[in-house]
Order: sequence, then C-alpha cells, then structure tokens
Amino acid sequence: MVVEKTRGRKEEVVTREYTINLHKRLHGCTFKKKAPKAIKEIRKFAQKAMGTNDVRVDVKLNKHIWSRGIRSVPRRIRVRIARKRNDDEDAKEELYSLVTVAEIPAEGLKGLGTKVIDDDDE
Repeated sequence: MVVEKTRGRKEEVVTREYTINLHKRLHGCTFKKKAPKAIKEIRKFAQKAMGTNDVRVDVKLNKHIWSRGIRSVPRRIRVRIARKRNDDEDAKEELYSLVTVAEIPAEGLKGLGTKVIDDDDE
C-alpha cells in the first residue's frame, strides 16, 4: 500500500499580512541602535511566522524603518510576508520569506489582524 506524502503546513507557498508592534520589541534599546534592531526584530518575526531561516527584507521596508532616522522608528508597522520557492539549485533551503511594507489604511493599524493574501493577482 502506497501512502501519498502530504505537504506540511510550513512547506506551502503563502502570503500573509501582519501588524508588528516594534515599540514593545525595541523597549529599552539604545537610541543609536533602534533602527538596526528593528530590522533584526522584523527578520526574527518573519522567521518565526513563516518557519524559514532565509528571510529577505525589501528595500522599501528598510527605507520606511529608517525614514525618521535611527532613533525614531515607527511604533507599529504593517508588513506583507510571502513564503516563496527558492529558484537557485545550490540553495541550502527550498523556501525563503520576502518581507515588504504593506499599505497602511487611513483608520490606522489598530484592530487589524493577520490577513491571508490570495496569490491570484501576482
């Protein structure tokens, strides 16, 4: 009897939108290390949420974090994390996560939960 192996939850290609509260993650951080630490915390969040060690931060997200300087990092940020297949043959892992900045609604970020994005438009 042949049992067909189903793919695990962490192995499918998916895109989700999250709100990350950077304020609580950077509490007590030295002023001159806030923006670099914010990028590291976003990487850590994406690693945990998507289950991939390879996390790539988009240039626009980096610019958004650094837009108000090294000290004044935004308190909350809305990000879109996409788990994608690695096209390189010599890649260590078959999946990677791409983190981009999502558009912020006019009402603000509070109350927005995690939203799964359909990949029909991409």
